[in-house]
Amino acid sequence: MSHSMRRILLLCAGFMVLALQGCASVQHADVRDPWESMNRSVYNFNDALDNLALKPAAKAYTAVLPSPVRTGIHNFLGNLGDVWSMANSALQLKGQATIETLMRISVNTVFGLGGVLDVATEMRLEKRKEDFGQTLGYWGVKPGPYVVLPLFGPSTLRDTVAMPLDMQGNLVQQFNDTATRNVLSVTGALDVRSGLLQTVDVVKAAALDPYTFVRDGYLQKRINDIHDGNPPAVFDYSESEAP
Repeated sequence: MSHSMRRILLLCAGFMVLALQGCASVQHADVRDPWESMNRSVYNFNDALDNLALKPAAKAYTAVLPSPVRTGIHNFLGNLGDVWSMANSALQLKGQATIETLMRISVNTVFGLGGVLDVATEMRLEKRKEDFGQTLGYWGVKPGPYVVLPLFGPSTLRDTVAMPLDMQGNLVQQFNDTATRNVLSVTGALDVRSGLLQTVDVVKAAALDPYTFVRDGYLQKRINDIHDGNPPAVFDYSESEAP
């Protein structure tokens, strides 16, 4: 296990210990969010860090790099991510999704200059994003409490447990050269944050409680992800998420 992976595991473990220490002493209104008091503190920390560093860096990223270059970077990183999505589609026994994602990777790698050009989308090969948290949910693992992780943001206990494997499955982490790996990791973070510049500002301006808005949106999205956009009409959060 790499040094970075060990640090992530230690961070998550320490975070969960703090959560268990704090959850018993606070009254909560939402059964999905028993650690709300601490989660809000972490949310505020992440928000402050975002305003101080991530948001300015993302703005500089969009200002310095022309749109076609940013699109190429986004496509390249997305093509690398498709490999892990394909693996999780296979683990969920989704034959058609696995084959189509393999075709996406092959087409974009060969004809899209290593993924810089998204030729597959032009060929109407659907892009699917699958991760190990979704795989666990597919096989009936309950989401557990909502969690806000330092730096990483919204999650659930199930998705937090899956995170180390998701990170290891990211092909960026397989680059042997440390400098290349770090550059790609930072670029990936900037790519994600730059795509949310307007969205985050709108949420903060429009939502009476941005924390609740983000929490509810994240949990609903994860239900949709696991059920491939067709969640049950009435979803009981306490029940299994098996299809």
